[in-house]
Amino acid sequence: MKNRFAYRIVALAILACAAIACTVIARSLPPDPNNPTGSHGLILVDKLGSRVRFLNPDTYSELSNLDVGARPHEMAISPDHKTAYVSVYGDGVYGNNPHPGHNIAVIDLASRQITKMIDVSPYIAPHGIMVDPSGKRLYVTCDLSRKLLIINTSTGVTEAAIDTVGTGHWITMLPDASKVYVANKNESPFISVIDLKTRKLVAKVPMPNGTQGIVASPDGKHVLAVDFVVPQIVVINTVDDTVADKVTLQSDDHAAFRVRYTPDGSRIMTTTETTSLVNIINPNDLHGVQSVLTVGKSPMGIGFAANGETALVANHGDGTVSVLDLKGDAKVLSNFKAGTGIETIAYY
Repeated sequence: MKNRFAYRIVALAILACAAIACTVIARSLPPDPNNPTGSHGLILVDKLGSRVRFLNPDTYSELSNLDVGARPHEMAISPDHKTAYVSVYGDGVYGNNPHPGHNIAVIDLASRQITKMIDVSPYIAPHGIMVDPSGKRLYVTCDLSRKLLIINTSTGVTEAAIDTVGTGHWITMLPDASKVYVANKNESPFISVIDLKTRKLVAKVPMPNGTQGIVASPDGKHVLAVDFVVPQIVVINTVDDTVADKVTLQSDDHAAFRVRYTPDGSRIMTTTETTSLVNIINPNDLHGVQSVLTVGKSPMGIGFAANGETALVANHGDGTVSVLDLKGDAKVLSNFKAGTGIETIAYY
């Protein structure tokens, strides 16, 4: 009897140590630059309205907005949730941008004010943007300049301009900030892989049809890229930068636009601009049954609430945002008006 009691004590001690170890490991992991979320507020990049808008994260009513310049596109939020960086692209779109921008708007999230503009000249048309887990550097694609810029967030100085070979559209960074993957849309049939230690192009992942959305998994083991023509996601192994799998998007005959992981990595979500569909995929069963939801016109960006229970989908084509309930069987709860044409949205 004493031996049995002793065994139980030892077993409980082992479990407790394992739990503590897991907690320590989790706390030591860097924040994932691909999945910003928070409980302080809600920020939207209104591309068609050329403004950045701040909404109450509970009521979705607008609190204020900022004029940042012609056609802002993307944003990155600092790991401390104090600053947002917004790329000011120019008055056109990818492939047709007659008056390209050259600024990154730096916004203080507490005051909801622009604190400065980072001028990336001579490089033009800043588009995809991410901040590293330390918050010390920005990574920005300038598609007309065909460069990936590395910018010091303290000084605003461009430390490096790396040739991406392709034009560069959207980007994703591995959570450990070791590599950046650059989607070249339909201009080049590959994804450019940049090593951030050497600051050089180290690989090209074949994408014969071109690439739209791109995202790294929270564990950094895979990068997902949306095929530009076929309704499928290409799964890339980040160890050797080879294609590991291809996942067909169900109930959709058009290529998707964006792809995102939920912050906890439990789901993958895509938006399809042409069909107003959102596909939800189990990353542990990539070829299993998908949930398919219909949202507003031309859905683009996705924002995730900190509790993981709500996702917001920015409907660029009709000036609305769809509210999705992610608990259990996912469903669309409602739609609300916001701006003119929102491309990017995030909680902070």
